[in-house]
Amino acid sequence: MSEFIFELYSEEIPSSLQTNARDEIKNCLENFFKAEKLKFKKFEVLSTPTRLSIMITGLPLKMVFPSKEIRGPKKGVIEDILNNFLRSHNVAIRDAYLKSTDKGEFYFIKTFKKEVLIQDVIMKTLLNTISSIKWKKSMRWSDTEMIWGRPLRSIMAIFNGKLLSFKYGHIRSTNTAIIEKDLIRITKKIKNIKEYLKFLKNNSVILDHEERKRIIIKSFEKICSSRRYLNRLNTRVLNEVVNIVDNPNVLLAEFNKRYLELPFEIITSTLESHQRYFPLFISKEKLSNKFLLVTNKIDNNRIIRNGNQKVIEARLADAKFFWDKDKSKNLIKQVSNLKNIIFYEKLGSVYQKTQRLRLISGWIADEINLNKEKVELAASISKSDLCSDLIGEYPELQGKLGRYFSLAQGFDEQIADAISEHYLPIGNNSKTSNNPISYSISIADKIDTLVGFYLIGERPTSSKDPYALRRAAIGILRNIIDNKINIKVKDLISYNIKIFKDQGVEIKNENANKEILIFLRERMKNILKDKNIKNDIIDASISSHNDDNFLSLFKKNIITSKFIKKDIGTNLLSSYKRAFNIIGKEPSSLEGRPDTILFRKDEEKNLFEKINEIKKMISDREDNKDIEKVFLNLSEIKSYTDNFFDNVKVNDENIDIKNNRLELLKMYCNTFNSFINFSKLEGVS
Repeated sequence: MSEFIFELYSEEIPSSLQTNARDEIKNCLENFFKAEKLKFKKFEVLSTPTRLSIMITGLPLKMVFPSKEIRGPKKGVIEDILNNFLRSHNVAIRDAYLKSTDKGEFYFIKTFKKEVLIQDVIMKTLLNTISSIKWKKSMRWSDTEMIWGRPLRSIMAIFNGKLLSFKYGHIRSTNTAIIEKDLIRITKKIKNIKEYLKFLKNNSVILDHEERKRIIIKSFEKICSSRRYLNRLNTRVLNEVVNIVDNPNVLLAEFNKRYLELPFEIITSTLESHQRYFPLFISKEKLSNKFLLVTNKIDNNRIIRNGNQKVIEARLADAKFFWDKDKSKNLIKQVSNLKNIIFYEKLGSVYQKTQRLRLISGWIADEINLNKEKVELAASISKSDLCSDLIGEYPELQGKLGRYFSLAQGFDEQIADAISEHYLPIGNNSKTSNNPISYSISIADKIDTLVGFYLIGERPTSSKDPYALRRAAIGILRNIIDNKINIKVKDLISYNIKIFKDQGVEIKNENANKEILIFLRERMKNILKDKNIKNDIIDASISSHNDDNFLSLFKKNIITSKFIKKDIGTNLLSSYKRAFNIIGKEPSSLEGRPDTILFRKDEEKNLFEKINEIKKMISDREDNKDIEKVFLNLSEIKSYTDNFFDNVKVNDENIDIKNNRLELLKMYCNTFNSFINFSKLEGVS
């Protein structure tokens, strides 16, 4: 059994790049081991800010590739294709032979059983893997062609105590590990993993990122427990900090209590996002003036702590200056300053957007019976905080700071909440607001963005969505569904288009309304899949939904999914399937318009009357419709269809009567399909 060490030593690599590279290397090697059925004792991919290390123990010394027959191109292909196939397997034309298969005659080759050294296979795979890492940001340095996350300085490769000699780009492999600290360079020739880890540990380098994380968490918990702080560790910051230190030491620091007067979010954003510190909480809603920071060194003389405290004091002093200045600026007067902020070149300024929001949210307020004056006021000042200096420093707090400004200026709390919450939801799993003013402006904001970009022809593609239009569409739908809003989306889009035209925006897409409704239906599929609705139910409901009431569409899916596997659903499907199978064999000229004069039996009349009863219920306005009641009514038709099929001969000798009965069954299927397209459900077709 063998031992393999591979280390890539570089300049400090940012946390996110480090994590991605680690994961890619691990996944590629694991897939290779699985494909080749290679057994090993232990396999690790570890990293510090400057090194990425792969360690494998328990590998066999040799690897056997068994003999196998490989099929090549079909007989008659051009010569270049055949030659490429032969070249890729390093064989000559004389070693290829033709063989007949059920798909025709193909060229085949036969490889011979061979044994190779495991280090050769591992190195080839590993070098291919590191060459194919997809860096989000990469560097090229000096006059070399090599690309890496940060300048690569050394590659150490050792197998069973011996150097694996190769050249990668301009770098020659070595068996020497390097540590650079405080302008001192320490090197050591490495023979095995134990010696490598000991060398790192003796020089205060903890290679295992998970171990570094455990050290930080343990220190955090100890401090919180002893000082009675809430154990509330930000995992995003933790995962980032773990990858920017190689010997974590947790220090307790503080800032002046007077800064606790600042909004909670300003302090936490300053600590977490700007400085990667950990704020400490007295309770869920109460912040202390203490915080934790993670350093690479032991701070015996409090120099590091004092230095970081000075940094945070300076940042919070700036924040307080801007807060005192900005909170007194009248939000209504600030609206005109939005003319200086461009929303998008072809769609005008943020001021123009707020004017559209005021009109659109007012339209929504009328539709769902809200206080229109309040809604329009909230919409008008919803973006005013963008003019503040604080937003320049804390762009992630837009909306939240607007809420604080509005409360400081005496605005109604619902209006203040709307300024903050109209950005919700910000993701697929983000919460939505249940404040009517908030979700009205949220829908207005997102529909305006969607309509605007569609009007100027900036649609999302399958691979690109630079303006986050998918997220906007899902936000509209989630606001509608979570708050049970019946709203005419088509009319809302038309009204929004009219406002854009009134503002003089150049319209490049006259089909925007139709395209947006299709786009929203497609996004609805994602929401329904997240609710574990089966694909056939989703397709059946969306393909039959010509209305623009998305709440009704959502309810149809939920109710159908609830009942389809129960007796109600099974009975409904069996009766529909019987009718569907009969009319499916007939000419497509059937329209579903039977003539009552041609009815000869009571069962025909009874079925016809029941279909009309259901038809009337289905044709009710979507916002007035009780979806569950409709589904239950659909299931009641089984007794009528059973009586019809038991007592009525569809293929009557009289051609007119036969065709009329087929028309009755077509009417039955059409009525069902106007609710959801039952023909698309599993088990029907």
